[in-house]
Amino acid sequence: VQLQASGGGLVQAGGSLRLSCAASGRTFSSYAMGWFRQAPGKEREFVAAINWNGGSTKYGDSVKGRFTISRDNAKNTVYLQMNSLKPEDTAVYYCAADKAYWGTTNLAYDYDYWGQGTQVTVSS
Repeated sequence: VQLQASGGGLVQAGGSLRLSCAASGRTFSSYAMGWFRQAPGKEREFVAAINWNGGSTKYGDSVKGRFTISRDNAKNTVYLQMNSLKPEDTAVYYCAADKAYWGTTNLAYDYDYWGQGTQVTVSS
């Protein structure tokens, strides 16, 4: 599966952005999906994950209550709604697909496919 992330940009602190990740192929619902981010000089960080039908989600501690992951299997797309953005949310955001479709793993090495990343910059 090929993944294409979009929706990044520059936003002021307190603002919102919605990221999208479009997947190719007709087997999108066979994958759990995740979002990760990486800031300069830092390790890749888990943001959120969603299982194949959206019935289970998981969030990183730093984004709980502010970010929401969702998916539309008819559109082969997973979303990340980001509200109350903070400067520390600045990073390149990556979407990823996991063949273990029933799960919501927060471990990067569990994911089988990765998108190219989209830059999110939050100004103070």
